[in-house]
Amino acid sequence: MKHPGTTPPFRGPQGEPVPGSIAEIAYLRLGGFDQWVMMRGESLANPPLIHLHGGPGFTEMRLFRHSNAPLEKIFTVVSWDQRGTAKSFDPTIPRSTMTVEQFITDLDELVDIVCNRVGQEKVAIFGHSWGSALGVLYAARFPEKVAAYVGSGQIGDWQAGESLSYSYAIAEAERQNNRKALDELRAIGPPPYSAESLWTERTWVQRLDGQLSIRSLWEFGRIFLGGPESSVFDLPNIVRGFRFSLDAMWDEVSRLNLIELVPGLQMPVFFFLGRNDHWVPAEASLAYFGALAAPSKRLVWFEESGHQPFVDEPEKFNAAMADLVRPAMG
Repeated sequence: MKHPGTTPPFRGPQGEPVPGSIAEIAYLRLGGFDQWVMMRGESLANPPLIHLHGGPGFTEMRLFRHSNAPLEKIFTVVSWDQRGTAKSFDPTIPRSTMTVEQFITDLDELVDIVCNRVGQEKVAIFGHSWGSALGVLYAARFPEKVAAYVGSGQIGDWQAGESLSYSYAIAEAERQNNRKALDELRAIGPPPYSAESLWTERTWVQRLDGQLSIRSLWEFGRIFLGGPESSVFDLPNIVRGFRFSLDAMWDEVSRLNLIELVPGLQMPVFFFLGRNDHWVPAEASLAYFGALAAPSKRLVWFEESGHQPFVDEPEKFNAAMADLVRPAMG
């Protein structure tokens, strides 16, 4: 059963709806399947910003809505649960359609719908983790539709990043003398590994760098399932969608090397990197930043952040979007 949720309208000082604002949730037909999309912005005169979540299959709508709602003052923020993810999960989706090429097609259809709806010709793209790979591939293919690209947890050579993440986990387990971690990490071996082994590696990375605790999980769950846009009824499809998407796409996406596939982009580029990101280590992102050709490039460090600077340091992230990205769009 679908639970589209609701989202509150923008209201003026007397409670009246703000003219020219948008606060909509809808299932849009993308690539032959209904996919959940939310658009929120105080003025349709502002450019649309499409947020591409990570995973594949990991919805970030509530995290972004909770931490980055101020961006709705300067952008029309578009949240999209990609094919197979959370509110867009459908058990009838053929596994054969869970390909990078299909996701580029889905995104292109979404961009056209969004531009027509808000009366704009271009979008800004914020891609996080897996979304950063999708965003770069899309921006390279359709430069005429993208005004600026922002990447965080930015993928470059995916396999090189996974090797760095695994090496960190081994080294940290040795430093902490965590025999259980060492045994399980050595059992899966270094990448390339399966999606199932990835769960093991990522869980240990979170434990070893201190991100995984009862308190953090409780806070994460409170944000993730709070607000009118989401509810506890979404939880089964959130879990099923993440498992399905990652299992279906891991073999393909983990082989992506954007240094070779996309050596250049034709719009302003921004990398927002967490200094303490051990899932997509900054060394891998920096290698891509150095190799990437673009009209302009800007690297912003988030010193207190891990893999999600937009959650870990939301004020700095929102300010960078307003002060750096928005002016670069013309």
